Amino acid sequence: MLKRLLLLAPAVAWAWSAPGAGPAAKSAAPHFRTSDRCLACHNGLTGPSGEDISVGFDWRPGMMANAARDPYWMAGVRREITDHPSARAVIEDECSICHMPMARYLSKLAGHEGALFANLPPAPGMPGNPVATDGVSCSLCHQISQQKLGTRESYVGGFVIEQPGSAGDSRAYGPFTVDAGRARVMRSSSGFTPTESKHIRQSEVCATCHTLFTHALGPQGEAVGELPEQTPYLEWLASDFKATRSCQNCHMPRVGAPVHISSVLGQPREDVSRHEFLGGNFFMQRLLNRYRNELGVIALPQELESGAVRTLKHLETEAARISIASIEVQAGRLEAEISVENLSGHKLPTAYPSRRVWLHVTVMDRDGKVLFESGAVDARGAIAGNDNDVDGSRYEPHYDRIDSAGQVQIYETVMADSAGALTTGLLRGVRYIKDNRLLPRGFDKRSAGRDVAVEGAAAADGNFTGGGDRVRYSVDVSGAQGPYRLEAELRYQSIAFRWAANLRQYDSAETQRFVRYYDASSAGAVATLARARAVR
Repeated sequence: MLKRLLLLAPAVAWAWSAPGAGPAAKSAAPHFRTSDRCLACHNGLTGPSGEDISVGFDWRPGMMANAARDPYWMAGVRREITDHPSARAVIEDECSICHMPMARYLSKLAGHEGALFANLPPAPGMPGNPVATDGVSCSLCHQISQQKLGTRESYVGGFVIEQPGSAGDSRAYGPFTVDAGRARVMRSSSGFTPTESKHIRQSEVCATCHTLFTHALGPQGEAVGELPEQTPYLEWLASDFKATRSCQNCHMPRVGAPVHISSVLGQPREDVSRHEFLGGNFFMQRLLNRYRNELGVIALPQELESGAVRTLKHLETEAARISIASIEVQAGRLEAEISVENLSGHKLPTAYPSRRVWLHVTVMDRDGKVLFESGAVDARGAIAGNDNDVDGSRYEPHYDRIDSAGQVQIYETVMADSAGALTTGLLRGVRYIKDNRLLPRGFDKRSAGRDVAVEGAAAADGNFTGGGDRVRYSVDVSGAQGPYRLEAELRYQSIAFRWAANLRQYDSAETQRFVRYYDASSAGAVATLARARAVR
């Protein structure tokens, strides 16, 4: 009975048309199947040590599967609509490109803009558009063709999906050759013909949704500027990694031994990639788990917690390294140089500009008394000494030398609107007045293009280069007794305090819901990426 339900449920989703779409969208619906149809065969998989490597169980707790359930995204969209009411249709269309890509694609085929809130369940436990709530799903990514990949036209969700063939079936691209017999089984079960193409493992596929430019809007909804909202692909192109590692190499790690990729007529395959899509949003995975009933989350609690743990492990082992390059005491001052190394193939942090990384540095005397602390974070998620967390009209500059607890080295972007005022509204931002995010190895800030440029004081800092940064600390220890212990941490938030705090003024269900979530959970919003200590 369960197997029969699994087969019937996708058929309902397959026939869904976007709100107001009409017959054209219905006829186009066979472009996509919801994930449950695929997972019937691509779950129940085990790795060489007996670990579960099922595609569905890896994917379901991730942000791609939950793109349309992300409460921060929904709050952000509602904020933009409130700020720019005349542009509501355009905003919903653009913000559904990568969070509800299948539903939006069908809407475009039907000749109208993509809907967003109309596709969501009207209340917890009620159905929404299954093609929309399936987020970034199997039949979306595996149908992206090679056309236009790597061009600017392919960015901002400009991927190309081919029309179904004359027999009504579509190609599903993968890295492996599939024999005719197995191809017939998949085609009869899903409507897709497995087709080998190496492009599915190229960074350019990821770039279609992870290279985003937003247009700042004026009072009448007119475009007044363009902002590179997130550009990890372009950052990767400017790094040494472009010659050695793709996005998939890091974010979809290989199993490392021959394994089956299907529980039905499967055969061992080399170099199988896990569909974990490791990123940096452990905080959102835990919010999705905590408020699963309100958000209509399908992944099981243990799946989401396991996913959050994997994300944290990825951040703690693959993101960064810090070391204390030198430390000495002279004339009553402790002088130290801290080296920060970016291990990733893009800026750190990258992607959505609410993210930040900073140095938390503490100096203690021989009895453990704290003599100096820069970068402490409170239960609200605010950083002590950070001007922007205290006052949204100011921001913390980039430092080469720190000698006061009121100074904090924060690696981040800070946006300004057309009048030069600081903003966290994407559709108000026209430029970054600060971008000192840690550069990947091989990145030359002197020749970097406008879309990935270093902005602010870091541009002139000779210690801020491709691969990392060096920061000098000078601490008054006169009157204290050594030996002195210096502890340094590199800390990270996916949603910085100011980005959440600025939503409080918006009186809508989505913004107030997220503020409630954030207030109840912000103490767990911080991760430590790397640590170092030294005694002098």
